[in-house]
Amino acid sequence: MPTNHGLGSMTHRVALCAAIATAACITAAPAATLSVSPGESIQAAVSHAAAGDRIEIHPGTYHETVYIDKDGIELHGIVEADKWPILDGENTLNDGILVSGHGVTIERMWVRRYKGNGIMTQGANNYRILRNVVEGPCFYAIFPQFGKNGLVAYNLVHGSDDAAIYVGMSDGVDVVHNETYASVMGIESENSHNVLIADNYVHDNVLGVATTLLPGLPVKSSDNLVIRNNYITHNNAKNWAPAGAITASVSPGIGIVVLGTDHTVVEGNIIRDHDSVGLLVADTSFFVPTSDDKMDPFPDNAQLLRNVFLDNGAQPTGVIKDLLEVAGNSRGVDVLATGKGHDNCIAERGTITALGIKNYANCPPAATSSAVATLRPKDPVVATAFTPEQKGRLTYLAVCTGCHTYDSKLIGPPMIVIKALYGKNARRLADWISKPTHERPDYPEMPPQNYLPDEVRLAVASYILTELNH
Repeated sequence: MPTNHGLGSMTHRVALCAAIATAACITAAPAATLSVSPGESIQAAVSHAAAGDRIEIHPGTYHETVYIDKDGIELHGIVEADKWPILDGENTLNDGILVSGHGVTIERMWVRRYKGNGIMTQGANNYRILRNVVEGPCFYAIFPQFGKNGLVAYNLVHGSDDAAIYVGMSDGVDVVHNETYASVMGIESENSHNVLIADNYVHDNVLGVATTLLPGLPVKSSDNLVIRNNYITHNNAKNWAPAGAITASVSPGIGIVVLGTDHTVVEGNIIRDHDSVGLLVADTSFFVPTSDDKMDPFPDNAQLLRNVFLDNGAQPTGVIKDLLEVAGNSRGVDVLATGKGHDNCIAERGTITALGIKNYANCPPAATSSAVATLRPKDPVVATAFTPEQKGRLTYLAVCTGCHTYDSKLIGPPMIVIKALYGKNARRLADWISKPTHERPDYPEMPPQNYLPDEVRLAVASYILTELNH
């Protein structure tokens, strides 16, 4: 079992309090440091830890899923002589590290070969995912979902069947100084607000960086996004995304996509060697035909500022090629804009090849996002207590919407289909969530959510079947 190298056991803490009888000790016990070595269980250490404790993982290989539902836990890998603590799913386990507690740090862990997610936060706020290596095969490598105030920095990520770093329905997240490669998408922000994507090296994926607004999700807008000072190169890999995923329709060879998002700044990036196009600004319907009458699918107020485009558009493919051929272009362009977005501007009009930007204004000479050092909030987000019914909705938002929309195809089947299949039988759906079977060959296999307590699974099943409505 893990050993405690802090101030001792809970008994020691209580005895210390009794001995000195101070109010400070009575109200808050000091954080402990727990140690995990090969042959021991990381999850056992998490179960033993109190909120705010630090757990140190020593070099070795661990085969388990780690679920952190306590606040303030710091999970730190100890790297010694280039030997890492490795969390290995052996291509059989679904998830590496799942986090629902607030204020959690995951640092210096090597996570590999999980079928679902490498590191995922689920409704967690104030998280930090730092200096990890996450490698596939997996679906999402690093996946913060429905949380606020997050930092994803200095990670090396590769081998994802969807996005290597995927920020879903989040608010106030910095994705900085990461390297992503050999994935379908390098970095994606989906239906999110206040996201900074800066100083990353994104290369040799199918698509480099994307900000997207997708239909059928509870969050109906995406606004205030900055893509700045990234090196985005040679994202031309053949698309191998599963047939049931939206990303299967993405044409290879695109550096950056701005899909339906508003107030998106694309500034100071080096975008080079993409077969189809350097930068695509498009309506949501360009890749996703399903409509959503509660959502504005047009990209408005985009600013394209002083990017460097080199050798893009040599061999356009897919829908990009079709569109260019209709326009009479035999090869791709640096910038391609489609649709009905308003109040967009560009600063480098005279130095690039472009199509569809005639209605773009010239950006003001002084326009820049350089004063934006972070888009995280100044103070930590305060967590609130939830009723069982609220937990059901939160779990739907934080877990289910990573793969499901209400009435369109994302990764799993639409929720409207699930509602029709199960009627009002929440118990049956909760049991299936714990141990799903693969019944639809046109969709990827759903990973079991058996780490969720039974009452939470029942609450989310009840929410889906009785309250969820678009």
